[in-house]
Amino acid sequence: MKYAYYDTDDPIVALATPWGESALAVIRVSGTASVDMAAPCFSRPDRLLKGDSHTIHYMNFIDPADNMPIDEVTVAIYRAPHGFTGQDSLEIFCHGSLVSIKKILETLKSVGFRDARPGEFTLRAFTQGKLDLTQAEAVQEIVSAKSRQAHSLALHRLSGGLFSHIDMIKRDLLLILSRIELQLDYAEDEVVLDEEIDEISLHKAIRALGELAATYRTGKIFSQGVKIALAGPTNAGKSSLFNLFLKEDRSIVSDIHGTTRDYIESWISIKGIPVRLYDTAGFRASVDVIEEEGIRRSIQLLEDSDLVIYMIGTEDISSLMEEHPEYIYIWNKSDIREGNAPEGSLPLCSLTGEGFSDIEKEIISRLEITNIDNSGEHEIMIDSLRQKELLDRGVISLDSAVEAIESGMPLDVVAPDIQDCIDALGEITGEITSADILDTIFSGFCVGK
Repeated sequence: MKYAYYDTDDPIVALATPWGESALAVIRVSGTASVDMAAPCFSRPDRLLKGDSHTIHYMNFIDPADNMPIDEVTVAIYRAPHGFTGQDSLEIFCHGSLVSIKKILETLKSVGFRDARPGEFTLRAFTQGKLDLTQAEAVQEIVSAKSRQAHSLALHRLSGGLFSHIDMIKRDLLLILSRIELQLDYAEDEVVLDEEIDEISLHKAIRALGELAATYRTGKIFSQGVKIALAGPTNAGKSSLFNLFLKEDRSIVSDIHGTTRDYIESWISIKGIPVRLYDTAGFRASVDVIEEEGIRRSIQLLEDSDLVIYMIGTEDISSLMEEHPEYIYIWNKSDIREGNAPEGSLPLCSLTGEGFSDIEKEIISRLEITNIDNSGEHEIMIDSLRQKELLDRGVISLDSAVEAIESGMPLDVVAPDIQDCIDALGEITGEITSADILDTIFSGFCVGK
């Protein structure tokens, strides 16, 4: 089967582990007759040719041109339709020497394997019925997860949680549609459709799809993370707060103004949410061209951030708070400053960490994340824009169907709207999809996945 630049029958090879020196590396091959093709590259080819699926064998990987050993390896055999791809495939565990890895790949390509393209192994798993499309997308989501919660949510989708939820809704809609089609086909036999029950079921489906679509924002935050910038004048305590978040002395802290001339960044996790945190250059008038450039970049960064935490200095910020009520304002050095924290700001002692937990709570509140403590392995969320758009399409179609029923329209007008929703759900799971969509999804995967 061909999908643009993919041919799912070709024998393919790829390094499945990162390119670099390591204790071990894994090289995968898959495709029609791939075990037979690879057998001459091993010192004991009969073991591969006669080996059962899901068995592991120890031998040398050799160059079939001169029978010289390249590395000592173990190789796992998977026979079709078993294994990840559903095709004949091998996983070769070799030493993580760049020389060995390169030579093994070159040798396998010399006997007829080609380089796998991004996501090609997972695409084959999908085309062979080993995964539905939501599970296939979850494979890459697991690889790119930036927090434990993001990993847990993706793992739940990989286990089929999202597919099962969508499939249950689709089955209910298919039952409604079958009743409608039955009445349309056999109207003269007095087959009566209970329209009240159908409307209740349709409203239930609309609510279920709408609730699932509404998880997209939270799911996207968990999977992709958010950008938070620390801003404010020089010597206001941005770097101290940055270090509090990181729980390490990453950013230089000094009483000297202008210590941070350019922004620095780091990934952290706040209540399971991946956060890309930026410590920016302090704002002040400066004749230093380097510091001025750092301030310019910091201002641009604030505009691109999802949330800004502003550290209050000695300046009057009343106009700033009116102009940017979306900022979180921090009254740092609360243990030594005179007076109370301005209204609308949070006090903090970065030296002791007092007040820090309130800042984390405020961040969660501003991001509008609900039920964060329950966002565990059994939570059903989506983080794919493709899936959200199809869910929205399904809701619109069912709304149209309900409106037609309530307006007294004939059932042959109602049926196409319900069918369109069923088709949209089928596109989410991959039962109905196009080659272009598959290419777009899988081309974003890692090579070797």
